[in-house]
Amino acid sequence: MKKIYDIVILTERRYTKENYRDNYTNNVYQEDQLVQDALNDLGLKILRISWDDAVFDWSSTKYVLFRSTWDYFNRFKEFSIWLINVTKQTTLLNSEAIIRWNLDKHYLLDLKNYGVHITNTHFIETETNTTLKELHDILNWKETVLKPCISGTARHTYKLNGNNLEKHETIFKKLIANEAMMLQPFQYNIVEKGEISMIVFNGKYSHAVLKKAKKGDFRVQDDFGGSVKMYSPTAEEIKFAENTAKACEELPIYARVDIFTDNDNQIALSELELIEPELWFRFFPQAAKTLASDIKNRLEAL
Repeated sequence: MKKIYDIVILTERRYTKENYRDNYTNNVYQEDQLVQDALNDLGLKILRISWDDAVFDWSSTKYVLFRSTWDYFNRFKEFSIWLINVTKQTTLLNSEAIIRWNLDKHYLLDLKNYGVHITNTHFIETETNTTLKELHDILNWKETVLKPCISGTARHTYKLNGNNLEKHETIFKKLIANEAMMLQPFQYNIVEKGEISMIVFNGKYSHAVLKKAKKGDFRVQDDFGGSVKMYSPTAEEIKFAENTAKACEELPIYARVDIFTDNDNQIALSELELIEPELWFRFFPQAAKTLASDIKNRLEAL
């Protein structure tokens, strides 16, 4: 079958209905539109649709670019089945292999083995019988953050200490019965200094933003009132971000490297986002053109 589209840009159902807009949704449209316009300017035929579109023929596009598929972690089983099927019909950007690897935060252990400094992390596998109190006693951690290994937008993310472990035990048991979790020491510098998102295209640093939690919270996501502003990173931070992207078994066409200063005052990796990260093109419109150019060059090389 002849391919009708060069690239399909993926979003989710919430962001396909233009009759409903708020500031958050407007940001999604603006970000995706900047990428779409940049790809169109290079002569590529582009379509933007929801990943779960039941009518679209995925074999009609050469490539699929993940952008704002921000419901996949709430519909993971459905998304996983879709991923299997769509991979048989077209090529994914980033690739299927790197997406599957990046879906589960156990990937942090792989990066650690490649020399990337990550924060102390204890993985709690499904159906463990260990209680939260026992875990904290064993690890000797007084204040921690608990979150799922497959997640986004701070889903089921909890700040724990000796005073609230019993309160969270019920939800912990419910979660661990179905999915792996991770426990990390609470990072005080994220509250004080924030978290830096470093954007890397094809292994090269592009731009960065600083995310800070609102007063009284520890979650930097704007979903929870966090703020975002442009940031000028140090040479050391840029090197860390580029080296993190290059530590992947396959070089991603785009990556968001979230870093912070840990409790030992070292640059540490919080997360490496390779599936559908927010890339803040609205702050750096030129970066959308850089990504589009890198994508076209990658396609021509395949």
